[in-house]
Amino acid sequence: MGVQLTLLCALSASGEVQPQKDFDLQKFAGRWYRVGLAYDSPAFAPFRHMLRISKGILTPMENGNVNVTMWGARSSGCRSRMYMYEKTAVPGQFTYFSTSHNRVKDITIVETNYDEYALVMKHKKMDKEYSQVALYGRTERLRPELLEKFREFALAQGFSPESILTPPPTEDCPPGEWGVCLCFLTQRSGL
Repeated sequence: MGVQLTLLCALSASGEVQPQKDFDLQKFAGRWYRVGLAYDSPAFAPFRHMLRISKGILTPMENGNVNVTMWGARSSGCRSRMYMYEKTAVPGQFTYFSTSHNRVKDITIVETNYDEYALVMKHKKMDKEYSQVALYGRTERLRPELLEKFREFALAQGFSPESILTPPPTEDCPPGEWGVCLCFLTQRSGL
């Protein structure tokens, strides 16, 4: 019951997903693992079994934008992608240009406790090809009740049960220690 009540608070009277109240970008910064994904894209469906936990670093910029670097395993090895999430007038909502879909998408931080998990909605105007719900954790393993919260939220948004995934970890991606990656990221971004 508590999970359902909390998730209902994320929806406004109009049914649109809202960002977490009093969102704090500085607390949200740092290392995250994508431990869950709900994605109904027909183009993605044949590759669901290949999905692995991905790792990322979120670095707030002085102007309120966020530099995001994500690492994920591909058939060709460990690859990184960099994104710039641009702030909006609403704390906890960002936009970015998706090169995969050649369009601007919105990012909404629906719920987070900052030190354990975050529920994130990408492209809240529901469209099977573009919309996703992701569960992020500060570690690769989250409590079962958080996995269930993610599942219930994704189902409430209209995702099919088979599209809700909690993938296994990725071995050595990014390679080496995260400290090396953080140092590299800091040098590249000029921080």
